[in-house]
Amino acid sequence: MAQHVTERDVRDIAEYTRIRLNDDEISQMTIDLNNIIDSLAPITEYDLEGVVPTFHPIGSLSNVMREDIERESFTQDYALSNAPAQQDGCFLIPSILGEGGDR
Repeated sequence: MAQHVTERDVRDIAEYTRIRLNDDEISQMTIDLNNIIDSLAPITEYDLEGVVPTFHPIGSLSNVMREDIERESFTQDYALSNAPAQQDGCFLIPSILGEGGDR
């Protein structure tokens, strides 16, 4: 097994991701990551000559969003019709910051 990831790499990754690992866990994680990388080795055996790289695994899929079509919307009165409290045409909600009260 070739060592692709060193213990220093694992420590750096753990620090970056704010994962606390002890020395035993660092050693085991290094072994596990190297085993995972080795398990992907058969992929390198495929003949990819002439294969065009794709950006998306579904090929030519480019936009899955619907068209942005302008249409009639709710009126302000309708939007506020079920509001438990309103003031000056706006929702009145309890404050979560400051002195409290409604805002």
